[in-house]
Amino acid sequence: MTNTSIVHPLRSPTSSVVDSEAAHFGAMADDWWDPAGQSAMLHRLNPVRLAYIRDRVDQHWAMDECTLRPLAGKRALDVGCGAGLLCEPLARMGAAVTGVDAAPELVAVAAAHADARGLAIDYRPVGVEAVEGLFDLVMAMEVVEHVADPGAFVAALAARVAPGGMLILSTPNRTALSKLLTITLAEGFGRIPRGTHDYDKFLGPEALGDIVRAAGMRVADVEGIAFSPTRGLHRSEDLRLNYLMTAVRTVSPASS
Repeated sequence: MTNTSIVHPLRSPTSSVVDSEAAHFGAMADDWWDPAGQSAMLHRLNPVRLAYIRDRVDQHWAMDECTLRPLAGKRALDVGCGAGLLCEPLARMGAAVTGVDAAPELVAVAAAHADARGLAIDYRPVGVEAVEGLFDLVMAMEVVEHVADPGAFVAALAARVAPGGMLILSTPNRTALSKLLTITLAEGFGRIPRGTHDYDKFLGPEALGDIVRAAGMRVADVEGIAFSPTRGLHRSEDLRLNYLMTAVRTVSPASS
């Protein structure tokens, strides 16, 4: 038996969770880990995100890039963790991982999947506002475009970054190319379930950077995720489709 755990749902009065969004993603829980299922695009995106996270971890903490467990002794929080696609590799990298998601169905699948693989991950069906404590690494991948108030959400993420820690975000850019590939084509042809994205909620890097700075963080790095027929999804200087952003603290954490 592992230490994987679930606590009961808790919704803060100031929660960033949108119930309809939680229900939409919760309905995808049963095949989340199927690389050919409804979350196939996340499976293609995950190696790109992991490579970026590993690079930022190595640079931020001056780690040997050959080290297998660069997050040993560190706490990681994955907000909007889904069924654990990021949480599990982070645990294998040595982190004490907490994964939170507003959809209880996803958290149940995540916990069962981790338990079957002997991974101790603390999964919770809550929003970030219900999480106590500080973490060396806080992440919210493809989440900020689904919350009620991006500014309040990022502030809540920043408040949980420990001194010397970092925050990593990813989100679609607010461009014509992103709308075309992410909504018109990917959703239109069933690569992503219809209704997953709302273009009006997309944020460009300048807008997200302003939100991050307002939360007391400094933008340390921005890198694009691009797509090509030959390379698929890959890291790039081209930010037009999707991008990753790393931020570090400039002021002490404040309660939220």
